[in-house]
Amino acid sequence: MLKKWLKAWRSPKHKEGGDKVQAARHPVALDIRNHAVLKVLSGLHRAGFEAYLVGGAVRDLLLGKTPKDFDVATNALPEQVRSVFKRSRIIGRRFQIVHVMVGAETIEVSTFRGGGNVKHNESGRIVRDNAYGTLAQDAFRRDFTCNALYYDVQNQQIIDFHNGLSDIRAKRLVMIGDAAERYVEDPVRILRAIRLSGKLGLTLDEATAAPLADHAVLLRHEPVSRLFDELLKILLSGHAAGCLRQFQACGLQDVAIHPMLTAMLRAAEKSSLHICVPALTQTDERLREGKSVSVGFILAALFWDELNARWQDAQTRESPIAAMNSAMIQLRGELERGWGVPQRFSATMREIWQLQPLFAYRRGQRAFRLLSQARFRAAYDFLCLRARIEPDLSELAQWWTKFQSAGSAEREQMVQAVSETDAEPKKKRRRRPRRKKPAVAES
Repeated sequence: MLKKWLKAWRSPKHKEGGDKVQAARHPVALDIRNHAVLKVLSGLHRAGFEAYLVGGAVRDLLLGKTPKDFDVATNALPEQVRSVFKRSRIIGRRFQIVHVMVGAETIEVSTFRGGGNVKHNESGRIVRDNAYGTLAQDAFRRDFTCNALYYDVQNQQIIDFHNGLSDIRAKRLVMIGDAAERYVEDPVRILRAIRLSGKLGLTLDEATAAPLADHAVLLRHEPVSRLFDELLKILLSGHAAGCLRQFQACGLQDVAIHPMLTAMLRAAEKSSLHICVPALTQTDERLREGKSVSVGFILAALFWDELNARWQDAQTRESPIAAMNSAMIQLRGELERGWGVPQRFSATMREIWQLQPLFAYRRGQRAFRLLSQARFRAAYDFLCLRARIEPDLSELAQWWTKFQSAGSAEREQMVQAVSETDAEPKKKRRRRPRRKKPAVAES
């Protein structure tokens, strides 16, 4: 592996100085107005270190997008960065980075990485990488050419080692180095390739796309929590639908990588027949409009089929409310242990599910009590999503829509009308086992 790296390092493409592109030639002016990242860059410069804005922030600014976060690359070691900024901490074991807190923002600062002393496991995956190097070496260690652009704030120029600017102009996503080897080093790059191409509307370079299907099985060996985090980035990219189309286009729809991805791809195949499709569409729209979204709500839609099958089965033996609790207990272990869903998300998801059977119980004070629940609005929105897939729920969803906007007197009338006309789901009563007659003793 080291010999291959040295061969790539000596290749003509590995330029020690990089191409320096002045501000006048930038396709899009890099108008950095983030006070926090400018403060970090200037702090490192004053301390005598090199420091550049790097990665997704440069890429997004060139594409005319607003960066979600800002990363800094420097020749300062983590301990040196820590000494420059009081409000900072070193994190990570596999890759040590420094989080610098500036006000409410956190800027991620990483030291230039080199190619030596990288530890791989038996399958070729990098398990430890705290070898430091030069700016050129750091550029070669990055994943895609569009992420290997460094912006020098002092000289207002972009340093480009791997023709990243040309690839951005061509709307092309290109892996640095041998794509197959880079996927072996870190299989999660497969998910990043799909996400970036779908999110940014970039075409996957042929050499980058070719090994995807054959190497996707490597993702099965990644920690489920890490896979969950990467898949969550896809769901929250604002272009989840486009990312799912990329999975299908690259032939990954049949690879069992993670239950969440399986659920996403199943939803895409079913299209209008799956509750997840309108949920993802709404999520994409809200994210593009800059609105907040609930991860718990998205997951509730994504795993609804898994839960609903258990719920329907349990209702043959129990009331709808009891059956829902039984179904959630069955699914909970898989979600939190086997699938890597954090508690903070699964709690919201379960609350949304738990309220679903209660919408059918509207007599007396039940409708008013449900309306006062903390998760009522999210649960109601979920009911409306279900109604789009299950026409039998349309009338119930419309009733709750009207009930929310009605005044006190009208609400009382609506509840009274329900009490006179509708029958609530009946509780299933368990039959008591017959008592056996005591055996008559023979005389």
